[in-house]
Amino acid sequence: MKITGVKAIPVSYLLVKPIWDAQHYIAARTAVLVRVETDAGLVGVGESACFGGPWETTATLVEKEIAPYYLGQDPFCVERLWDASYRGTIQHGRRGAVIAALSGVDIAVWDIVGKATGLALYKVLGGYAESIPAYASGGFYSDGKGPIELAQEVAGCLQQGFTAAKIKVGSLSWEEDLERVRAVRRAIGPHVPLMVDANSNWDVPTAQRAAHDLEEFNITWIEEPVCPDDVEGCARIAAGTRIPIAGFEQESTRFAFRNLICAKAVGIVQPDVTWAGGITECRRIAALAAAWNLPCVPHVFSTGVSLAANLHFIASIPNGRWLEYDCNPNPLREELIGGRLRIGPTGQVALPSEPGLGIELDEAILARYRLA
Repeated sequence: MKITGVKAIPVSYLLVKPIWDAQHYIAARTAVLVRVETDAGLVGVGESACFGGPWETTATLVEKEIAPYYLGQDPFCVERLWDASYRGTIQHGRRGAVIAALSGVDIAVWDIVGKATGLALYKVLGGYAESIPAYASGGFYSDGKGPIELAQEVAGCLQQGFTAAKIKVGSLSWEEDLERVRAVRRAIGPHVPLMVDANSNWDVPTAQRAAHDLEEFNITWIEEPVCPDDVEGCARIAAGTRIPIAGFEQESTRFAFRNLICAKAVGIVQPDVTWAGGITECRRIAALAAAWNLPCVPHVFSTGVSLAANLHFIASIPNGRWLEYDCNPNPLREELIGGRLRIGPTGQVALPSEPGLGIELDEAILARYRLA
């Protein structure tokens, strides 16, 4: 079996009501899906993260820079193909958009491997868990959403079956954000796991102050308090609080995560298979985390393809903990994959039993939101 085609498929959903975090104003949910075709008729699907830049860049990198390393090759040689792509693009890549482009192709190739063997991908990868607990990822800023409305939103997520939640901080003054945290904790009770995400927008003194103030609210983790480039600063924050520091969704490859782990800058490791180097590289990152006895809780914030790929990855490793489940309106998540991977009544998401990622793209949804 040989790979015969690699195609990027950009899609976008315009939000009825924009949202934002500490770094990004989000008016639309845009993504670059990837299809990899073979001469055996098997087709794999993946996704390449395009956060923070134009989708055209990522789509071009998928088809023009990464695809040549895969075309004509055996999809079962995932390690060799990943290594050839990484080394071949090292002067242009190493991090950022090139690694994100590689990530989507790598996921699609793993989907083919699962389909060719007739096995669900998480079983191909090791099969550690049959279901994964999900936490509600929301609490974004938006017009008209004050502390009361935010608390109602999070409480509503728990009523849907979620047993943990994460909210955004870092966009307002710390006094205002602290009031948001206080309102949510009051609404959900003292023991429900609650995480906060600053999206790398604080400086070290602000993050240290926040960590001190948050300790009374039984916070499960503080996510990305500072820029991932400030490894030493993040390590100082981590050393000064009993709240675990989680990160970094913006990082990629095992080399960057090695630096974070060795510096003790993070206590929870958060790669994203659509961003950090695909399933192949994220397995290496998870192994590094396991060597330091750290949990691996991937970042997941995009389409149903991203949700499925990260779910299979988490279920294949011994130090996976939670699935991040975006609770903002987005038909590219549930509707694109036909309503699969919904949260169950006990807060778990069950792994699909079908081969590969276990999802099929709804062509009608794809056509409705596909970009030219």
